[in-house]
Amino acid sequence: MKKIIAFLFVFSSTFIIAQTQKADDLIGTYMTDKNEGMVEITKRDNKFFGKLLWTKTEGKLDTNNPDVKQQSQPLRGKEILKSFDFNGSDLWHNGTIYDPKNGKTYSCKITRDEKGNLSVRGFIGVSLIGRTTLWIKVK
Repeated sequence: MKKIIAFLFVFSSTFIIAQTQKADDLIGTYMTDKNEGMVEITKRDNKFFGKLLWTKTEGKLDTNNPDVKQQSQPLRGKEILKSFDFNGSDLWHNGTIYDPKNGKTYSCKITRDEKGNLSVRGFIGVSLIGRTTLWIKVK
């Protein structure tokens, strides 16, 4: 009986570690669609976040933000991905993405391809109504 319990403990620990490592595969730096910006994705408290490291137009301000106080702030350094969960398979979801082009925040889900690139889908309500962009992993 002790051997069975020990085996189950080791097996479940290995499974949890493998899932955590797979979840952390999202962490890194990515060039956005049309090379308009570079986003760094990090992890805080088991959730994933992304901030703009660079934008095509240096010094660009967040002029489309609905919060007037934010409109005079630079886009560089702005957190545009917030609070993503990993589903245990190949999906990061339940997060949001901010689009600086129109100042709107959308529901979002992210998947990775075999090369480590991201398929980022922003949507309103259901995932069927939205837009997907490809972000390329920066080596």
